Formats: sequence, structure tokens, C-alpha cells
Amino acid sequence: MNLKQFFFYFQVCAWTIMLSAYAHPSSAQNKFNTLDADICIYGSTSAGVIAAYTAAKAGKKVILIDPGHRLGGMSSGGLGQTDIGNKYVVKGLALDFYRKVGQHYGKFERWIFEPHVADSIFQAYMRACPSTILFDHVLTSVDKKDRRITSIHLRKTTDNKKATSVHAKEFIDCSYEGDLMAMSGVSYAVGRENNSQYQETINGVQLMTKHQFPDGIDPYNVPGDSSSGLVWGISKNTLLPNGTGDKKVQAYNFRLTLTNVPENRIPIEKPDNYDPTHYELLKRLKEKSPWKQLSDVFGWSIMPNGKTDINNSGGFSTDMIGMNWDYPNAGYEQRQQIIKAHEDYTKGLLYFLGHDPAVPGAIREEMLQWGYPRDEYQDNHHWTPQLYIREARRMIGELVMTQHHCQGSEVVTDDVGYAAYTMDSHNCDRLVVNGMVKNEGDVQVGGFPPFPIAYRAIIPQRTEVGNLLVPVCLSATHIAYGSIRMEPVFMVLGQSAAIAACLAIKHRKSVQDVSPDAIKAQLRQNPKGDGRTADVWIDSRDSTQVSYTGTWKEVKQGGYGSAFRVSSDVASFSSARFTPKGLAAGKYSIYSYYPKLKAGSSKMEYVLSDGKIRTRKEIDLHQVHIEGQTSGDWLYIGDMNVDANTQSFVEITNSGADGAVAANAVLFVPKIK
Repeated sequence: MNLKQFFFYFQVCAWTIMLSAYAHPSSAQNKFNTLDADICIYGSTSAGVIAAYTAAKAGKKVILIDPGHRLGGMSSGGLGQTDIGNKYVVKGLALDFYRKVGQHYGKFERWIFEPHVADSIFQAYMRACPSTILFDHVLTSVDKKDRRITSIHLRKTTDNKKATSVHAKEFIDCSYEGDLMAMSGVSYAVGRENNSQYQETINGVQLMTKHQFPDGIDPYNVPGDSSSGLVWGISKNTLLPNGTGDKKVQAYNFRLTLTNVPENRIPIEKPDNYDPTHYELLKRLKEKSPWKQLSDVFGWSIMPNGKTDINNSGGFSTDMIGMNWDYPNAGYEQRQQIIKAHEDYTKGLLYFLGHDPAVPGAIREEMLQWGYPRDEYQDNHHWTPQLYIREARRMIGELVMTQHHCQGSEVVTDDVGYAAYTMDSHNCDRLVVNGMVKNEGDVQVGGFPPFPIAYRAIIPQRTEVGNLLVPVCLSATHIAYGSIRMEPVFMVLGQSAAIAACLAIKHRKSVQDVSPDAIKAQLRQNPKGDGRTADVWIDSRDSTQVSYTGTWKEVKQGGYGSAFRVSSDVASFSSARFTPKGLAAGKYSIYSYYPKLKAGSSKMEYVLSDGKIRTRKEIDLHQVHIEGQTSGDWLYIGDMNVDANTQSFVEITNSGADGAVAANAVLFVPKIK
């Protein structure tokens, strides 16, 4: 080897060593990590957990990522008074979740629960499936090639220098904010559309009477003096015509878990940045509408074991109106500042009610009976880490769900979930109207049956990204999203998204080319995602499995599903016989859905027949306690052994009734051996 060859060889070796050191630094210095998965899910909300469980049980390698450190989002973060609308929409693993809650409290299903109970169930789901969870990791960037996400990049929220990259075949954005969607170049909206954009009637600016200030409340620091400035919490905006679109976002708040059980109660102390002037409008409101009880300014719902789920209610409450408009597009640090401002405001409100001399003594004394529960949020100083992000970004996908879909004038056929809640928006602004304080943006319009949600609403436009699903920040207008945005619906859509991702991998297709019918088939055949036998449900409108005698009238509000039937003629015999077709042999627990009727009978008679023996059961409806937002519930009728060679049925009659009886739905739940 001559001298020239030696120096060339030396340079090659040196560069090789340097590149090797850069690519594979020592463990003490290595702050970069690369992970591979089949499916990567961003957001450990309830939808994220259900999606992760579904995909993992389907044999896929799953990574679940969240900037926080808790599973379940709002479902474990204080929203224990479940927003349902109609229990018909809650199916698959979402329904399994509420059944598990029920088991904890010794019931069939339960829709009202404590945060730690939900948390334990979500943790159990993740323990039951092989997957990787990355808490405290925030998304920083996304790599794409040929309209497909190839990898995403993350950093630890506690260490800006510690980075992780995740490579995956399919991605699902289950966050409330839609960060993965946005960073992937997907079109999205923030705020309210103008009514004219989709020919809606209750989008955009809306000045209504619900959760409103009464007339006559002065907006100025010095009453009557506009030069003194506006009271805290009032914006300088001018009211625009109804239906005008804007970028304003409906208010966020915390769903408050308090307790009045002394041994579990931690006193409410003065919070950081406490400023009693922030509650001046509450003082003025109560001068107009004097205090009667503490719940005057709260949506106060009682949870088990002496706890609450407190929501916003009235003109001035826990909603921090107009203080969240920057949140959807904000970075992690700015969001933390907004969350902290909401926490200070809310804790300050609780402290104000218990200590400020402007609050009547009886109300202060009532407030002091409540405190933070020792057994909740133990890793976050007994305060929920989850701000209620009612709405942030909304994808503009292959199809945009609108008011027309909610109210049934347009119906999709590629459904992968249903919604049923009122079109609901909290207030978006607080401003001066005709010299008075007014809230603007609250809309609550219902009166429609469950409606289908399109698969096209959870996938991006074909020209944008081909391997991303978005079941939470889905494609809907502001007002349609107000109906869809409920936790049980998010879980259902999370499961559907996971099935779609698995099908995309299996058939090597883009998500836009996955068949919605194939998704629906899997949901029917394997509703719990893990091979457990499906329930058999018979609807009262199914003429192939239900026969009627006597007089029945169809009712379209208040039951399970789109309609049920009522017999009000107690003078003549009426019956509704539910005869399942193709029911597999085995033992079943039988339930009948009971929608509470205004002029209903005080008792109901059921007949169970396994084809050989008929059993009559009478239920005293005075003993039936219906909880939550719906006006009905499943009644346990009894167990039945089904022989495949004989014909079983369940019959509802008005025998012995002293009022109207309902025939709604019958459920056959397989008994686990």
C-alpha cells in the first residue's frame, strides 16, 4: 500500500466511524428512538383505547400515543353522566364498556359512574391486548410519501430533546384536537360555518335564550359608564346577524368531580391566580335572579358514592366562554396555558362560592360541604387532567355530515356508526347587545331519531392521505358535530376505524377503497372485537320476527331505536310476540326495553317460552328506577334455555294492565359458560 492509498483508506475508516457514531450513539447519549407498528393511534381518548383494543385483538402490532398520561379522555375525566340521546346508537365495544361499568355496580348496564371506575376499565382493555403505550409524547411532525403517512415524529412533553419516530402502515387520529390529521395535510375547519354554505338553519351566530343572562345586566365595570371598560369575561365583539360564520369555538369546561363524604373530602382552597373580579357577572346575575340553592349555577348530577359530575348551566357557570378560540390550532405549550387558565377559573369559582361575602351565607355553607375526592385523580392532585374539548378541528373529508343528516332529510348508506343526541352547541361568545350582557352561540335542537354516520366522514379526501382515519375530529359541520360528538359514539367510530385500518392492511388498499359493507359485516359478526358471542336483538318494527294482536300505535320518540309500539286499550287483549329466527342453542338472559310512558301501566306482563314450557313474569314498574338522560332502560325478564329444534319466543301483553303498555325491543344475551 503506497502513501496515497493509505491516506485514502484512513479517511474512509474515519468517516465510517463518525457515521456509525452518529447513527448509533452510546446509550448514555442516545435520545432518539424508532418504533414500528402496523397501526399507530394518536390520542388515548375512549375512542383511542377502543381502536387499540380492536386492532390488537385482530393480531395487529399497535402503538397508542398521547400527550397526557391517562386513558379514556372525558369518559374517565369526569363525564360520568353519559350523553346518550338514544341507547340504540351504543353498540360493539362501546356497549361492552357500559356493561362493564354496570358489572362494577351490580347492574346489567350503567351510564352513570365515577372516573376511577372508567379508568380501571380502560386500563383493563389495554392490559388484555398486546400493544405499546407512549404517554407524555406530543406530535411534532409527519412524513408523507405519495399521499401516505410513512412516519410521525414525537417528543417527550417533559424533555424537548428526547425524540421518537413511529413508522406504521396505518394511522388513526383519535385525539380531540386532530393534530395528526392537521399535520398530515388534511383539510379541516375550525369554528362555525355560515348557514348558506351547507343550506343549514342553526349554524353560525345564534343568539338564543338557553343558558342566557336575563335582560338588564350591565356590562361595564362602573355600571352605566362605558368608558370604565367591560367586566371580565365580556368580549369587545359586535353581534353579527344570525347564521353568520366565524372562527369562534364553543366553550370548554371541566366536568367536576366533587364529594360530600367527609372521610373522602379534601377542602377546596384558594387556587393559583385567584381573582374575585372574574365572578362579578355572577354577582350581578344573582342580583337579578336571587340564590335559591347551590345548583342554581351548575348542572349538578349525582354520581355513585357521594360524588358529582358538574356541568355548565345558566348564564354564568363553569364554561369559560370565549377563552378557548386559540386552542384548536395552538401548540402544546400554549394549550397548557389555556388549560391552566380554565383550571384557575374553575377552582376560583368553587372557592368564590364558598368564601366570598357577596354569596349568601346559606349558599357558602352548602358549598363548603363539598370538596375534591381523595380516591379520584390521585396522580393529578385530585383534579381531572382532561379539559372538556367539546370541539376543536373538524376534518373536511370525503363527505361532510350536516344538519340535514341529523334531521333525516339526507341519509347515508355507508354507515359505520349512529348518533342520536340533540344538535348541541355551548355558547361561543359573551358580548354586549343593546347595552346588556348576552351569551351567544348556545343551540339545543333535537326531536329526531338516531341517524347513520358515513364512513366517508371518518376518512380524508382521496387526494390528501390514503392511510389515515379520523373518528373523533370527523368530517361534520359545527352544528352536526354537536350531535355526533358524544363519548359512546366516539367509541363506536373508533372501533369502526380500527376495523377499516385492518382491512386496508389486509387488502393493501387505501382507506378510501375499504368497503363499508365489510366493516359493517365485521361489526355484526364480531361486535366485541375479541370473538365473544354477539347478543341477539329484535326490534319492534321487524315484521319477520314480531307479530301483534289487538290495538297498537307506533311512537317515534322516547324508546330504543327509531320507534316502538304502544297499546292503550286496556279493555281488550293485546300482545306482541318476539320470535327470534336462527337463534343458536344455549342459555340466554332475556331483557325487554321499557320506555317510560306518561299514562303507562304500573305493571307489565311477559311470557317466556322455550318451545316446551311457558313462564309468566309480572314486573312492578313502580320498582323500576331509570337513571341518566334516557327515558327507558332494559328490564331483566329471566333466563331461557333455547333448543335449536323448537321455537322460542318472548311475548308482551296488556293482561292485568292498568294503563298503556309498550312493545319496544327484546334482547337475548348469551350466558357465558
